[in-house]
Amino acid sequence: MSFAELGLDAELLKATQRMGFEQPTPIQRAAIPPLMEGRDVLATAVTGSGKTAAFLLPILHRLKEKRRGTTRALVVAPTRELAAQITEHLRELAGQTGVTGAAVYGGVAMGPQEQAFRRGVDILTSFSRRPGWSR
Repeated sequence: MSFAELGLDAELLKATQRMGFEQPTPIQRAAIPPLMEGRDVLATAVTGSGKTAAFLLPILHRLKEKRRGTTRALVVAPTRELAAQITEHLRELAGQTGVTGAAVYGGVAMGPQEQAFRRGVDILTSFSRRPGWSR
């Protein structure tokens, strides 16, 4: 199975190629089709298995042609570091789609985060420390 067979937008297919993704990983093959249909997915996989792209690609696909100027998706991560990493991955995958993202969390300067809210970035990534989540 290829990324093209998953029904992703052409710009997203270019992004996967630029990032060196040759074919979907098992978690991507399992998660992307139901996510593209708008269904909920709960999945686990080891570090480095492609989980981030598995959920970001369908989000980017769905938001690409939608109205801009307002936040339309929230990604919650268990650590600040993971929130920042997800946002960087999002920027790489979003490439030329026009979909924007920003990480927002405490402990850093508020200015850039406040600007992201004012600009109305499409996807916000934040962190929430919940009991039982890693620190």
